Amino acid sequence: MPHRILVTGAASGIGAGIGAELAAAGHELLITDLDVDAAEQVAAGIRSKGGRASALALDVTSDASVEALKSGLDRPVEVLINNAGLQHVSPLEEFPIERWELLVQVMLVGVARLSRALLPNMREAGFGRIINIGSIHSLVASAYKSAYVSAKHGLIGFSRVIALETADTDITINTICPTYVKTPLVEKQIADQARVHGLSEDQVIEQIMLKPMPKGVFISFEELAAASEFLISRQARNITGQTIVIDGGWTVT
Repeated sequence: MPHRILVTGAASGIGAGIGAELAAAGHELLITDLDVDAAEQVAAGIRSKGGRASALALDVTSDASVEALKSGLDRPVEVLINNAGLQHVSPLEEFPIERWELLVQVMLVGVARLSRALLPNMREAGFGRIINIGSIHSLVASAYKSAYVSAKHGLIGFSRVIALETADTDITINTICPTYVKTPLVEKQIADQARVHGLSEDQVIEQIMLKPMPKGVFISFEELAAASEFLISRQARNITGQTIVIDGGWTVT
């Protein structure tokens, strides 16, 4: 059954990839991002392939932006995919605290802010799905990523609490936790990790990113979209508050 799906941070990377895949499966996509022009390019690409998509400006750190988006919707959102994210790699002593706070605002507080805004309409409809895009760093730590790891760990606790708060209706909330997906954000991380560790970029990929994964390959957009598609379905109505790990075996070693 097609649904109306809002994806945050969807102008590039995982958000754009998941959005394109879900649109191809017949869903209507609301592509949201701080950069509305880039979001429109993604939406236009979906429409050029026969899909349904529109672009909307959204700053998940702003109450006013979230309220403007909600007020401007002609119909409620049935599925929310909290994907917006950013990264900063630095030892804590050198980590600008404003940057630390921004990462947590975008990837944890912003998730709560937008979920809080859209939940009432989901309750009224008696159906809703919230999917948080976590990370392997929701489960394990890496040096020099204190803000990112803190925010991503927080998503799991948030999902568990909201699962309990929405257990009285057909609303679910889950967190998908992939290892590295080849996106512009990860490409920047490769360069940052090379700088911090004194390695070449190829060495970062082999020794830091893929080495902990027994399968040794990057995760694809198709895999993330397939997991999302299942969680959206009515067959997944009793899967809530869960952590769906797509890690190539990282956490079983």
